[in-house]
Amino acid sequence: MLTTRFVDGAPDWIDVGTPDIDGALAFYGGLFGWQFRSAGPDAGGYGFFQLDGRTVAGGMQIGAEQGPPSWTVYFQSADAQATAKSAEQARGRVLIPPTDVMGEGHMAVLADPAGARFGLWQPGRTKGVAVAGHRGSLSWVELYTPDIAAAAAFYHRTLGLETSAVPFPGGTYTCVNPAEGGEEAMFGGMVRLGDDPTEAEAGTGAYWLPYFDVEDPDAVVAKARELGGTVRMPATTLEGVGRMAKLTDPYGARFAVIRSDPPQE
Repeated sequence: MLTTRFVDGAPDWIDVGTPDIDGALAFYGGLFGWQFRSAGPDAGGYGFFQLDGRTVAGGMQIGAEQGPPSWTVYFQSADAQATAKSAEQARGRVLIPPTDVMGEGHMAVLADPAGARFGLWQPGRTKGVAVAGHRGSLSWVELYTPDIAAAAAFYHRTLGLETSAVPFPGGTYTCVNPAEGGEEAMFGGMVRLGDDPTEAEAGTGAYWLPYFDVEDPDAVVAKARELGGTVRMPATTLEGVGRMAKLTDPYGARFAVIRSDPPQE
């Protein structure tokens, strides 16, 4: 599961690009109780969503030329330059080259060969988000891709990620974990586009989907509708997994919520 005991290859940061940061705060604050703190006058409008004073995500206002509104998942890298080079050698693309962020760390944004965007965060003073795997914070990430085998090979070469197959209703599910910690450090999965039983992913390109932990997915779905969001998949229970829903915020950024079932002994 996701924790803040970050290791190379594991998600350590997440942020949303939105055309209306105040509107995004109203939406996510209404859903998760988040507040927003600016990163300062030199940060270009970037800031931090916080829960009880601890950072759960970042966010910034973007223009149309910067792409559609979306969440970006960042993975820890001890050397963002080397990781970006490995991604290029594996037929990925560097969209934003590794850049120092005011001494807090180095960030980069890449795309895998199928076009899924993801980020790198090389920790400096900021190690990553302060909360993960708890109510109102990031708890799981999922890659939707046309070719799981190709994606697994790319992320293994680029980030050292490992995959494993587990039984799942209707077939198997490809789980993902960093090299350090093995399957006990599992943080996400991969799903082939077109195999999603809800058809929520029909017609979409490859992308990473973040899941946020919530107490009551049904209540979150109702609140999201009230606040102008869109329900892509209504609250649904998967045996042995939990109850989840897939949503977009009022500007089109995709995300999901989940209340996980307790581990079976």
